[in-house]
Amino acid sequence: MTDPVQQQYEAYPYPARDPADETRRLITGSPSFLPELNHYVFGGRRDFHHPMRVLVAGGGTGDGLIHLAQYLAASGAQHEVVYLDLSTASRAIAEARAKVRGLTNIRFRTGSLLDLPQLAPGPYDYIDCCGVLHHLPDPAAGLQMLVDQLGPHGGMGLMVYGQYGRAGVYPMQAALRQLTIGEAPQRQVALAKALLAELPETNEFQRNPFLVDHKNNDSGLYDLLLHSQDRAYTVPELHALIDGAGLHIASFIEPCCYDPLTYLKDDELRRRAAALSLPEQQALAERLCGSLKTHVMYVVPQDRAAEAVAQPAPDLAPWLNGVPAKALAETLAQRGELAVTFDAARLVFAAPSKAAEIVALIDGRRSLGAMAQMMDLGWDDFAAIYGPVHRMLTGVNKLFLRQP
Repeated sequence: MTDPVQQQYEAYPYPARDPADETRRLITGSPSFLPELNHYVFGGRRDFHHPMRVLVAGGGTGDGLIHLAQYLAASGAQHEVVYLDLSTASRAIAEARAKVRGLTNIRFRTGSLLDLPQLAPGPYDYIDCCGVLHHLPDPAAGLQMLVDQLGPHGGMGLMVYGQYGRAGVYPMQAALRQLTIGEAPQRQVALAKALLAELPETNEFQRNPFLVDHKNNDSGLYDLLLHSQDRAYTVPELHALIDGAGLHIASFIEPCCYDPLTYLKDDELRRRAAALSLPEQQALAERLCGSLKTHVMYVVPQDRAAEAVAQPAPDLAPWLNGVPAKALAETLAQRGELAVTFDAARLVFAAPSKAAEIVALIDGRRSLGAMAQMMDLGWDDFAAIYGPVHRMLTGVNKLFLRQP
């Protein structure tokens, strides 16, 4: 075996998972959470009772694969989920997890993303590619390979590393290459642990509180600090990569983290930030935030840019993600604000007018048009007061739109 990336994931499948845990929990997250991807890729109008074809490119030990396949299986339709990864060890864990859950809608393939047309040709309605492009020798070529297999009405969920939140990682990787070159993976891990135990307090990696993978297990340590092929992106670099592939960033997740107004309170600074183009605003927000270790995003072909993200309409129903409507409405009414925490940063948003009243009407099935009628408002008047509530809750990833 000569490929060092493949050698790593055979020795240390990532992330470390025990298939037996599938009996007690389902790991979910972004991208590829079904209500979320529907909102940001299909305008909230995808009917999952109709079969779709999905690719999980670089599926690893199966987190994205399992939660996507599980949600699709629950729809009852004959969806096909194709798993592709170069590590046989990672595939074995993913297959075992699928077996525990009794999932039969997955087709497993072993190999490189760059061999996709031969191993698992498209077209695909949706492609999940998390933590892969930044490990390729030519990320643009890998992304183009995915684009070539994407159906004309589809989209993708991507995750790549963020530069600023990974401050200190790359000097540490370089130091460990100097100290562990030529060693077997297990010996590299042992030497890395010895080095971490005696880092000076002035070390940039040591001072970054957002980096924790190396503390969890050996797999996380190797992936973070000993990877042989690894890069990170700033927002402007990401826009260049995505634009170069003929794609459009429908949304970053969580949207509020990429909005500079989340971090700015001074009126003059807010005015200047609001005057920037959207990509410039996102770049500014990344610089202000400083803790974005990864960039999660939904992308679509550029000719689908206008239709990808769900917009408030009378026939769409709002659905709350992970929070009961009653509890959220009470919080908004009593406190007049919504507080959330991302990467240890506490963000507070003032509740818009009528926010508690609107949230109390959300049940996941009731359309916005029906909610307007219940409030005895015409659509235009309702939309005017719903809009700020929608922006606040979608901004923190707590609300998605879908057809009832």
